Amino acid sequence: MPLDPAQTLTLRVSRREPLCDGIVAFELRATDDRPLPAFDAGAHIDLHLPPARPGEAPRRRSYSLCNPPDERDRYLIAVQHEHAGRGGSAWLHAQLQPGDRIDASTPSNLFALQPAPHTLLLAGGIGLTPLLAMAETLWAQDRSFTLQVRVRSRARLPFARRLQEAPWAQAVQVLADDEAQADTETLDRLIAAQPAGTRIWTCGPAGFMAAVRAAATRAGWSTDRVVTEHFAAPAPVPTLESGDRIASGGFEIDWAPSGQRLAVAPHESVAQVLQAAGIAVALSCEQGICGQCCVQHLDGPADHRDLVYGAHEHEVERRFTPCCSRAPAASRLVLAPLGWTPAP
Repeated sequence: MPLDPAQTLTLRVSRREPLCDGIVAFELRATDDRPLPAFDAGAHIDLHLPPARPGEAPRRRSYSLCNPPDERDRYLIAVQHEHAGRGGSAWLHAQLQPGDRIDASTPSNLFALQPAPHTLLLAGGIGLTPLLAMAETLWAQDRSFTLQVRVRSRARLPFARRLQEAPWAQAVQVLADDEAQADTETLDRLIAAQPAGTRIWTCGPAGFMAAVRAAATRAGWSTDRVVTEHFAAPAPVPTLESGDRIASGGFEIDWAPSGQRLAVAPHESVAQVLQAAGIAVALSCEQGICGQCCVQHLDGPADHRDLVYGAHEHEVERRFTPCCSRAPAASRLVLAPLGWTPAP
């Protein structure tokens, strides 16, 4: 999809800093040193990377902003080298150096803080990044919070010095799997000890966040008290509908603005089919974890597989993520861009 100049920033790498094993921080500034677009805690930017292979489309990868949100002179991100990933982190680690320029989106936020009597920030490894900006915001607003970071070892703890030296350091707890103390603090005990009305914002590996949700459920918490952000999609789980597994076979889509009817094969995504038909789709994560490619679902039985939206967004706002979501075999979906309405 062509880049929208109105929504694209050209940034300069002003600093590159190894944080720990396999994680590098990049400080990004405007090329003319003007103030950058403001952002709120939990926001991310998409970096526009070169194609993986000649002839392919440029890649977009989302990274959380982890500097204090009141800063307008820089964006700070941290990138973990994912050896089993799709190549974006490897390119950044190998190629992006101070002085280099890179295009990026303006900030967007699908993981925003909400008011709560007490906020528990739970990070698993690199999932710390969006929670750092949240800790800065909560401290600046004199709101009650705790930040707990769980890592495999101290050698894998990003931003260790910042956690120690922050004015809110007394609110931080680090648990390392290879230290005896990690066994003394179970998620069940942690959640049971929280003040009334506590809400959790958690980010990290899918298994870690699933464990947080399970512990909150065992404690009798409502689902809206645990807010998650995924860096990678977990293994797909078949969706159940009326007691039967939804088939992942072929189906059709109607693109309402043009009236095109398109076939989606079992091995294709809706986004791939739309792009092949010349319909622009803003792909980024391609795993249903960022919401960048969202379109409007007008009609037909949808099998929502994203990890961004809940029942309200799916059923009321009619959001559909074509990179991962599908439809039952032999059915038909009617889709359109967000906000599209038929001509009178």
